[in-house]
Amino acid sequence: MLAIHFDLIHDAPDPMKTKPVDGFGARLAAIRQSRGLTQAELGAAAGASQRVIAYYETETTQPPGALLVDLARALKVTSDELLGLEPLTAKTSPKTARLLKRLQRIEELPPADQRAVLKLVDAMLETRRRTAPASRSRRRAS
Repeated sequence: MLAIHFDLIHDAPDPMKTKPVDGFGARLAAIRQSRGLTQAELGAAAGASQRVIAYYETETTQPPGALLVDLARALKVTSDELLGLEPLTAKTSPKTARLLKRLQRIEELPPADQRAVLKLVDAMLETRRRTAPASRSRRRAS
């Protein structure tokens, strides 16, 4: 009888390993997207493959502690935020995150190219500023 009881104890699943945090995968995907990262980019930053990131975003399991820490660092959030134990402190839309990421890449350009890009952006914004009020008043008149 004692042997049966001993077998039952060892066959029982560890509740800490089988109890995932609700919504972890969806939260991981949302945070990754809000940072403008692809699964491959997050994987590279956290030392994992794109397949591993995809797995944790779609399955009900969560990563081991060491990977969880690496994911939190790569996403610039706390582990508690990633686990959903605390609300996220900063929210950025995926569209804004992608734009910011592209703008940061301008820093990699030589100074002359950086100035050219900024002049182009300034010229487009100025043109848009001058033409925007006219287009609004035309819409109201129609």
